[in-house]
Formats: sequence, C-alpha cells, structure tokens
Amino acid sequence: MAQQLNGEAKEREITRLMDILELDLEQKNLLPPQRNALLAELKTHIRAVENSGPLFSHNAVKTLSRHTFDSNSMVTSREAAKCLANVLLLESKTRQMFVDLGYPIKAAQRLKNDNREDELLYSRILFLLTYDTAFDFGQLFDEYQLAESINLNIVRHSKSYSKPGRRDPPTATDTQALSETLKLLFNLSQYYPRHLSTLARSAPSILKILCRTHLATPVLQPPVTYLVNALLNLSVHYDDKPQRDSDPNPYFPKPDQYCNIDRFISILDNAVRTYTEEQLETLVTPLVTLLRKVFEFAPSNVRPHMQTALLPSNSERSQPLGQSNTLASRLLRLSNSPVAPSLRESVSSLLFELSDKDATSFVRNVGYGFASGFLMTHDLPVPTSATEGWSTGQSGGDLGEKLTSVDGKEINPVTGQIKEMEPEASEEEMTEEEKEREAERLFVLFERLKATGVVSVKNPVEQAVQEGRFEELD
Repeated sequence: MAQQLNGEAKEREITRLMDILELDLEQKNLLPPQRNALLAELKTHIRAVENSGPLFSHNAVKTLSRHTFDSNSMVTSREAAKCLANVLLLESKTRQMFVDLGYPIKAAQRLKNDNREDELLYSRILFLLTYDTAFDFGQLFDEYQLAESINLNIVRHSKSYSKPGRRDPPTATDTQALSETLKLLFNLSQYYPRHLSTLARSAPSILKILCRTHLATPVLQPPVTYLVNALLNLSVHYDDKPQRDSDPNPYFPKPDQYCNIDRFISILDNAVRTYTEEQLETLVTPLVTLLRKVFEFAPSNVRPHMQTALLPSNSERSQPLGQSNTLASRLLRLSNSPVAPSLRESVSSLLFELSDKDATSFVRNVGYGFASGFLMTHDLPVPTSATEGWSTGQSGGDLGEKLTSVDGKEINPVTGQIKEMEPEASEEEMTEEEKEREAERLFVLFERLKATGVVSVKNPVEQAVQEGRFEELD
C-alpha cells in the first residue's frame, strides 16, 4: 500500500505520477500491470484538496480522461475513472474542463454497460456534471439514450430484490451503484422536466426496491434516502392522471393499492421514533413531502386509508391530542417543533391536506392548539366556533357541533380531548418537562403570528428575557 504523504511531498509525488502517466499516453512504455499500479497509487493521494494542485489542471484532467476512455483494458479504464471521479468531486472547476474536452458523451455511452462498477463510476461522473458546469444534458437524452440507460440499470437492480431465496442479495457495490444512479436520476428529473415522462418509467422498479429492501437502523440511510428522493420528483408525472388498466399508476398497484403507502408510512414511523428533531429536519422532510404529493393524486379509496394512518384517531381523545406515543401524536408534536422549521411547515401542510384543506376539519382533527399557528401564517380563516369554544366553552350551530363533538361526545376544540375525560379543575401542576414543552409550543405560535404581520405582538418569552426575568442556570 502506498505511503500516505502530506504537504510538498504529496504534491511532488502527484506530479511525478502524472508525468509518467502523461508520457505513457504517447510512448506506451508501461505494461498494463505497471499502469494499473500507478493509477491505484495515484488514487490514494486524491482524498483531500490540500496539496493536490497538480491534479486540478486542464492537462491533468485530459490525461486521466484519456486513460479512462481510450484504454483497451477495462481494468485500466476503471482505475483511471476512479481517479477522475475523485478529482471532479474535490475541485469543481475541473468539471467544466472535462466538459470542454468533450468526454460527457463517452461517459453516457459507458453507462450502457451491464456492469455495476461502470454504473457506479459513470453515474457519479455525470451526477457531478450537474453542478458548476454549463453542460446541457439534452444531447445525451436525445442522441445517447441517457434516460433509457438509467431506467435499464434500475430495472436490473430491482431483479435483485425479488422474493427471498430467488436471487442473491445485492452486494455493497450493487448498493453503491444504485445510490449513484438514483442521485443522477433525481438531479436530471429536477433540471430537465421535459424528460420526466421517460425517467418516470423507473418508478415501478424504484417502488419495488423500496418495498423489498431491508430497512436498517437507523432507517434513513442509502439507498432508502435516495429511493425516496427519486420518487419525490417522479410522482409529479402521475399527478392528476387517472389510473387506467392500460396505464396503471405504479404508486397504487392493482393487487394491493395500499402496499407502497404503507411502506412510506412505516419508514416515517420508524424515523420519527429514532432521530432527534434536528436530524429529522433534513432527513425526513422529503418523505413527508412525498406523502403530500402522493395524497394529492391518490384514488378515492386510498385517501381515507392515509387519513386513518396519519391523523389522530378518536381513541386518542381520552387525553389532549399529541400526548400519546402514536405516529399521529408524534407528527402533531413535530408540527410545533421550535428547532425544525422546514419539517414543522411540511408536517403542518400534510395534516391540513389530509383534512381536505378545510380549516374546520383541520381544527377538528388536530385541535385548535396545533392548528392555529398554521392557519394564521397562511392567512386562513380560523373557524369562529373554535375560538368561541375556547373562550366560553360553548358554540352553536352545525359548525360548532362539527368542531366540538366526536361520536356524540363533546370535545375541547383547543386540545381535542373529550371533555368528560378532562381532569378536574384541581388537577396537579404540570411537571417541569411539560412546562418546557408548552413554552416551546407557545414560542413557536407567537413567532408564527408575528411573521404574518397582521397584528403586532411581542413574544412573551422574548419579553421576559429582555426584562431580566430569566435566570442563568449554573
């Protein structure tokens, strides 16, 4: 194994190796094993930007590209491609150099190979070209079947996820290659929506893999995260498209229309029980967004299934909503998270959409305490009966009954709890943990209200700090 070098010694060694590789292109003075060994040694020095300057020149990119695409040996080609991919990753300016040399077309052609290592390397190279270059992938779509190559590679992966015992499980290289292909697919579907209909042909295979892959702990790691992200964009293609026998919607397959939805919800349930709110902010927001998109075009018989799984059930109303350990309660608590603003907004939007985008149903489903902030920040009318029920304990008319009764039992419209199960007025004082949670919730509500600009309010927590009514803890 090559010695790890640093500083000027590393830079001199990189220069020496690149000079030998460049000369070899003209004189062919290296035997294949020697050439492969030099490339493998070079790769050990391409792990950090520091003292790697000789690799980031136009000439270095050209040399590595020629060894990658002009070699007659696939071993040499792949060793060189590993070096090239690392260079493109470490220094963004080299990507446009690669483009200017005209090699993206050859990378797309290599993607047609039925080889997982080639798939990994050239998907990664093409993925990197979606950042910090002026390259237009249109030619690769139109003339070099880029979308079809991606779709075929994903179909090949899906065959490894057949029923247990029928095929060998995917290897580490298989999983890495799948991840790189999904990352490429996601970016292309984002930046080239004109080709979304072709890329969307991967959706059935991606759904199959997601449903059959083993869910590790923690659950949101590759390839699951990349599968979810890919589906997030591909779902747009099926929005507002009716399901027909000739063109079925893969998100709701006829044998079991709930299977994919149940998998999404299972992953979500696992995630919210495992990660902190700060981690969920980046990890689970795409999954919540996917559920929102899918609910928009779900068949009429699937929508109630999603509502039942994600909204609080009537059995939870023996206590204030959001206090149990169910997925619905955890989502309610996340909808008021003070540390995860993107997730807070996404979860609140999901719960509102599951309530058919109706403010009255929303308040009834989650309680005014959880609904009020979202309604205010989105300038949605707050049902009068909710505020009346809060201040007077009474409300009249059909709207009031819809807000304040469930299965014939009166509920508190603010907390969602059945009133006859509320504790007596002489209830015990809240614990310190409960006080902190309530303070966090109120802080978020006041910040949301202030952000609307409709009324001028001062957050009481902020005011207390300014007035010196908070004491520092030792």
